[in-house]
Amino acid sequence: MKKAYISLLLVLVLFSCTKTNKKVDITIPKLTNNPSWDVVCTNRKPLLSFYISRGGIGKRTYIVNLDTEPEFNSPNFIEYKNIEELDEFIVQKRVEKPLVDKIRYYFRAKAIDSEGNESKWAYTRFSLDTDYNKNFMNLTRAKVQNVRVSTGENPKNLIDYDDPGQVSFWQAAPPGPIKPWAIFDLGKPTIVSRIWMLANINRDNGWLVDFVWEKSLDGKNFEEIIDAKILNNDTFRNVIDITPVSARYLRLKINHFRGVAPHLNCVIFYTPGKPKVPTPPRGKYVLLVGDQMNGGTFTQLAPYIETLDLGLKTLTIPHYEISLDMLHRLQNKPIAIILSGNNADYPHLPMYEFNGVYEIIRNTDIPLLGICAGHQMLAFTYGYSFVRSMGWKALTALEVLQQIKPIRILKEDPIFKGMKNPFIAPEIHGWSVAVVPKDFELLAESTYIQSIKHKDKFIYGSQFHPEVEVSYNEGKKFLINFLNMAIDKGN
Repeated sequence: MKKAYISLLLVLVLFSCTKTNKKVDITIPKLTNNPSWDVVCTNRKPLLSFYISRGGIGKRTYIVNLDTEPEFNSPNFIEYKNIEELDEFIVQKRVEKPLVDKIRYYFRAKAIDSEGNESKWAYTRFSLDTDYNKNFMNLTRAKVQNVRVSTGENPKNLIDYDDPGQVSFWQAAPPGPIKPWAIFDLGKPTIVSRIWMLANINRDNGWLVDFVWEKSLDGKNFEEIIDAKILNNDTFRNVIDITPVSARYLRLKINHFRGVAPHLNCVIFYTPGKPKVPTPPRGKYVLLVGDQMNGGTFTQLAPYIETLDLGLKTLTIPHYEISLDMLHRLQNKPIAIILSGNNADYPHLPMYEFNGVYEIIRNTDIPLLGICAGHQMLAFTYGYSFVRSMGWKALTALEVLQQIKPIRILKEDPIFKGMKNPFIAPEIHGWSVAVVPKDFELLAESTYIQSIKHKDKFIYGSQFHPEVEVSYNEGKKFLINFLNMAIDKGN
């Protein structure tokens, strides 16, 4: 009997050890939400959002570290523990004490399950600059007439600003006797003071490591631009400010790159100065700010507004041209401003191009409505990280999807006059507002923020699309009410 008991005990001990030593896999959290690699945060208490880990036993929580040194050992080290998952897609944590301004931060996170099993650390970095989005950039896009490349196909993808997400690209052929280069023809001698570059947005294969920009007036004799020689580059998004140079041709010479071949998605050149002020329509009109990469409005805002029998015309100005100064210089002021949608992921865009939009949001007394991305611009104005990817896309332009929840009106407001509560409206987005800025209040929500309003100004935001023509759209009156209120204010 004693022998049998000892044998049973040994079996239990072995089973226990086997169970204890069993490897439990937990995937690394993905720090590709917001802030992601090398973005610029503009609020000293940013919201840190990232994608959850998978695997483990029981409930997962997270540890987050921030520091101004990559070794995470400086006096600025910050640690947050026991951070829970917000939902099945993301984790988020608002920084509690203001960070140091005008500096780079390193950010890492890992998951821990209920048994103490841990994932590996995930790493990223971002910069903090509270002045970064304060003022219009005082630059205009320089138009490129033609692109030639050393090897590879589709060089015009480099200047395809109609690609809203900048996912198309040029990739040179793998290494051979010809060194990779690209020549951009501006059509005429042009002053250039900034170059924006976007490389592979999914991984570092193809990132440029050592490269230089050269200038030429005749396309034959090129001279190196001193401020535009980049060594040991370790990012996919470059903003290169240079002493203004005059050039018709700009050549990118690529000396070293990661992976198989150099890979570039987009290049934009800028010239100093302000855009020409357009001539507005006579009478009452709505100023539409086109938030698409190409300056368009994504949805059919202009024809929709002009067919509402409200007697309103429209004027569309690209986001990269509009500014508070331009608004002041318009001979005929609009009765309202509407910020349009945008179907790109923000880390793929030159976000400083929206600075003129932020100026207007902060300072205008003209009634303003932000729709979809325009709604998100209201939050971006007060903190770049206040908007983040949801981890899934709400695409209900053609049909109501089962996971879409009705929108609940939380606070009565004239903007909702004649609308059901709750109501259904079309949505076409993957990002949403996560932090309501302090000068705003929440008006409506579904499983996330759907509408906000400025506490003191005539400024509204809607994540849903009241202007999209689908049979189930119960949010149309939101836009009509806004326009009628703006007309009444102007009378």
